[in-house]
Amino acid sequence: MDTTNTTTMHRDGIQFHNVGELRDVDDRDGELIQRVPESIRTRLEAAATRMCHPAGVELRFVPDGPVRVTLSSHLRDSVVQPFWGPFQATDDVVTIGAEPRTITLSRPEKLDRLDPSAVANLDYDPRVCRLLLPGEHRSGHIHFHGVEGDIRPPELSEFPSQRYLAYGTSITEGEAAMGEPLTYVNQAATRLGVDPINLGNCGTAYCDEAMAEHIAGGEWDVATLSLSVNMVGEFSVETFRERAAHMIDTVAASHPDSPVVCITILPNARDFVLDHEEGEECERFREALRSVVAECDHSNVSLLDGHELLPDPRGLTTDLVHPGDHAMVRIGENLARELDPLLQ
Repeated sequence: MDTTNTTTMHRDGIQFHNVGELRDVDDRDGELIQRVPESIRTRLEAAATRMCHPAGVELRFVPDGPVRVTLSSHLRDSVVQPFWGPFQATDDVVTIGAEPRTITLSRPEKLDRLDPSAVANLDYDPRVCRLLLPGEHRSGHIHFHGVEGDIRPPELSEFPSQRYLAYGTSITEGEAAMGEPLTYVNQAATRLGVDPINLGNCGTAYCDEAMAEHIAGGEWDVATLSLSVNMVGEFSVETFRERAAHMIDTVAASHPDSPVVCITILPNARDFVLDHEEGEECERFREALRSVVAECDHSNVSLLDGHELLPDPRGLTTDLVHPGDHAMVRIGENLARELDPLLQ
């Protein structure tokens, strides 16, 4: 069975979560895992290669016996982290490189003896194997070469019923986090009990029309649009205003009953460093987004000030732009608190 929507694929008994397409690449074996369909990727202004980095991608399946999944990683090595439902595996972490590597997985015996009361309220069923693929600078381009074993895709009752989609920059993609569970997208999703979809684009979140169409065509219950420090110094404030307005309108109109939360630029070096040459530019972009949201005709659109998510620079990396693990956790906690009432 091979079924696809814009954010999830089902094939070979696997749910390819946060995947828009598996694509043959002329000079590589296997199929490239990418977060958006090729028809969208080729229209992106600068983010085309970023969509080939699998930030937030998971290969999910329920096995009956041992399973062997073969993957490879090009451009750089990638660390694949298995989870069983919400439980992080420590013995099966694998680094894959350019040569295909087969990962053998068996459900830990102890998980088969869990007291039913201990798992009754878990968001992910422990029977579901989740292979978390790395994003941002932790990942190359990962190719899928096949799977062996008796498996099925998870059923709807075995993972969260609500979905949270996040669009933004490298901060959303999770550049400086030490691992995928520590990105603010995953931190917020865990606290909310929802399934995350990560569409962060390192350095290239330009409010592309094609990306707006892709988000509009997806299945999600709440979306955040972090707009967008990548455009500071690259576009005029007026161009940013036009692009942001178009993206917000496209996304909000497609899901009139789902909240769309627009996040102003998070505090960063331009705010903290004395005499920064772009010290006032971020605030002009923030004000432009405030005015776009204020003028928006869609009742499901709201504004969230980035300073509410990260009130001070504690936890940033030394570039004073990217959140490290501590700041990612703070952002995720604060964001979950803001989104929770919207999902009730």
